[in-house]
Amino acid sequence: MSKSFEIFDLNKQLINAIVDIGYTEPTPIQEKAIPLILQGHDVLGIAQTGTGKTAAYLLPLLMKIKYAQGNSIRCLILAPTRELAMQIDTAITDLGKYTDLRHISIYGGLGPKTQIEKIQKGLDILVATPGRFLDLYLRGEIMTRQIQYMVLDEADKMMDMGFMPQIRKILEVIPRKRKNLLFSATFPEKVERLSSEFLEAPLRIEVSPENMTAETVEQKLYAVPNFQSKINLLGFLIKTQEEMSRVIVFTRTKTVADNVYKYLERKVVGKENIRVIHANKGQNTRINAINSFSEGNIRILVATDVAARGLDILSVSHVVNFDVPIIYEDYVHRIGRTGRALRTGEAITFMTPAEVYHIARIEGIIKTKIPQIDLPEGVEIIDTPFEESQLMLREIDEQRKKENPEFQGAFHEKKAKNLFKPAPKKIKSKKRR
Repeated sequence: MSKSFEIFDLNKQLINAIVDIGYTEPTPIQEKAIPLILQGHDVLGIAQTGTGKTAAYLLPLLMKIKYAQGNSIRCLILAPTRELAMQIDTAITDLGKYTDLRHISIYGGLGPKTQIEKIQKGLDILVATPGRFLDLYLRGEIMTRQIQYMVLDEADKMMDMGFMPQIRKILEVIPRKRKNLLFSATFPEKVERLSSEFLEAPLRIEVSPENMTAETVEQKLYAVPNFQSKINLLGFLIKTQEEMSRVIVFTRTKTVADNVYKYLERKVVGKENIRVIHANKGQNTRINAINSFSEGNIRILVATDVAARGLDILSVSHVVNFDVPIIYEDYVHRIGRTGRALRTGEAITFMTPAEVYHIARIEGIIKTKIPQIDLPEGVEIIDTPFEESQLMLREIDEQRKKENPEFQGAFHEKKAKNLFKPAPKKIKSKKRR
């Protein structure tokens, strides 16, 4: 093993676990965060997704807590989603495998009975979503007086999901004398306000400019005129590119996710190679789908942004943004599902005329131009149905009005119909019936 991790003076149990996992050298966020946390500082970490930040705070915390002691929680880790809570708990299992530390993750969507039973047996580390933590605390099932360490992971997502009131309530019921860690992929104003309430004389570490995407992810952009042409392009790429071995397809809505899933299942990969997850899917269905994808048993996972955070799967070859996200920071989080832990990956985005506006703003946030490439020969591009065309033109008018409140609208301008014409020599065309 490289001696890289040995510079942190971690104990033998943690070093052995690192060897088993296959880590050879610390990532930049780990290199900066681990010593500061071991020294007892409050830390504010700004790190894009997929940079190894979970291990960056878990390794020093496991070193500090060391062994099982008493029945009350000594470390509380808050996460915005059940998926991320589960991933953090799995990471504790892997990194703490040679210790006797007790830990569980608790989250909504399941009855609390089993979670309560585990808490009552005694815990050292609790990973929780804010709502479930408060629920069990108010029932008298969680004792907070021994908490020495508190971590807020994915703080920007917590703010986007409206968890600030719950976090403030949690801060009121845990000991004031504690060490605090806050990690966030972005640092908008609301996260800055939270950090000022939550952290005491924090040391800020930033491993890359805010909202920058990982260098290990190759980004591509296709201009596609309509929904059906997107479907055709997606099917074509998956059929013709064998390197798309483990793919997450992100959609904006549950309806589109279901439609993409049905098409790929029926026409492209078959039922045994694809799953879909979104908010309407049951907890067990979502867990089973994520586990199957993580283990390499299925090739395609179709998901809404419920899965954009917390999926820590190392071998995702491609991320496809079937729809451009309208919460622009989510672009960073989506494509961060690939190219993780210094591996390479590819992020492909499909853009309709109504999504050009959003792409321009995403490029402003990530401070780089997403390379646009020609559509592959052989992809069937159809004429845009009248109803879909009208909806896109209305949306474009609304976007223009945002930029210029005096804009009166160009909904009926004939030239608007020609906003997005694919190069005819590169594609087949099919007239609308």
